[in-house]
Amino acid sequence: MRSPAISPSLFNRLRYKHLHMLVALSSSQNLHRASQALNMSQPAATRMLREIEDMFACDLFERLPRGMRPTALGQELIRFAESALSGLDRCAEDLVARQQGGYGYLSIGTIMGAAPDLVMDCIAQIKSLNPQLRIRIMGDTSDQVIQLLEQGRIDLAISRRNAATDSEHYSFEPLGNERLLVVVHAGHPLAQREHLPLDELVRDWPWILQPQTSPARIGFDQALQDLALPSPADIIECSSVYSMQQLIQLTDAVMVLSESALRDYLKMGLVVALPVALEVRLAPFGILLRKGEGVSRELGLFIDLLRQKAAML
Repeated sequence: MRSPAISPSLFNRLRYKHLHMLVALSSSQNLHRASQALNMSQPAATRMLREIEDMFACDLFERLPRGMRPTALGQELIRFAESALSGLDRCAEDLVARQQGGYGYLSIGTIMGAAPDLVMDCIAQIKSLNPQLRIRIMGDTSDQVIQLLEQGRIDLAISRRNAATDSEHYSFEPLGNERLLVVVHAGHPLAQREHLPLDELVRDWPWILQPQTSPARIGFDQALQDLALPSPADIIECSSVYSMQQLIQLTDAVMVLSESALRDYLKMGLVVALPVALEVRLAPFGILLRKGEGVSRELGLFIDLLRQKAAML
């Protein structure tokens, strides 16, 4: 590997096209596909990658027999490229909105557990105060929302912290917590049972669960461990809360999800909460922001609304 000799004028040489190259190559991990995505020849893409690596005096991608893989330094630069491109896109959208007489642009990432009772109410409030404010809502699970924040694609995240959200780069303000429920569809054979041991459910029924990295799944697995119970053998693992809610209607599986995410389905009688107490203590969810970035008027107003609403729940 070349010895690092990064010049102070490095970022004067780094161009918009270089950032696009890094993101395209990170996504495809194949130089040919990256060149196609950028509408350029493969030799030109090869020269551009060499030019970028020469700037940093190190290899940013590991050359493999079948494709390429970012090095540790490459991953750092890719994160910067994703954030810079997302920031520029958001700035352009904000300027267009204001030129058209609007009130700017706000991009929000939220976990489903916080969305029904907290986030959506605050969005309705801020839209009533600023009717022409453009709002984009993204995300589903904490992992997905935090990734969007790291990439600079959202202005704030309403989620739980994870190992990546260190205090040096992100600030966190807790807003609340949620309770996990064990549910089945309304016509399920278990729906009328008054007593259900958890070990019977784990042993005899299929389950729909979130991925192992999600806070709800971690809490559920810990509850099983505390009771010396094995993990269910028959699992459908799904990262989309919406898809989980569809699957529960189509199968006889048992599902674990937050009470707030299930609220509407419970009200409509589409799912039934089983008499199973899960002793799970989830970490609180809250507002995650990137440190060192200014807060726009619209973002500041939305954060104030979140705080007010959370205090009432």
